[in-house]
Amino acid sequence: MHERKIPLNLNCGLDLIGEVLYGKWKIRLLWFINEGHLRPSELQRKIPNASRRVLNIQLRELEEHGLVCKIIYAQVPPKVEYFLTDFGKTLIPVISTLGNWGDAHEKRLREVILARTKKVIVN
Repeated sequence: MHERKIPLNLNCGLDLIGEVLYGKWKIRLLWFINEGHLRPSELQRKIPNASRRVLNIQLRELEEHGLVCKIIYAQVPPKVEYFLTDFGKTLIPVISTLGNWGDAHEKRLREVILARTKKVIVN
């Protein structure tokens, strides 16, 4: 396990949510699990840019935070499925609202992101 370089800060709700959802793929994982993509291979297909290792780490963290539950079926070959807990389901309206905001401001956000990317490449 790695040692934290920045001290843990849990002073407000934004700090707490940042700590729980920090990770490039966590919001997408929650969304896709809610849509019914339950198996790790299905999630990998939905997020092809993420490595299997990173997805497994982030799924484990979501499980540790009580947002998802993993069920391992005793069969050969082994079968694993993820489900949102009741607590995890409370995040879906928040994620939906963020997605709608992103859709509403897609053009501006895309321009800002691409301009920043070009600036980083040039410098």
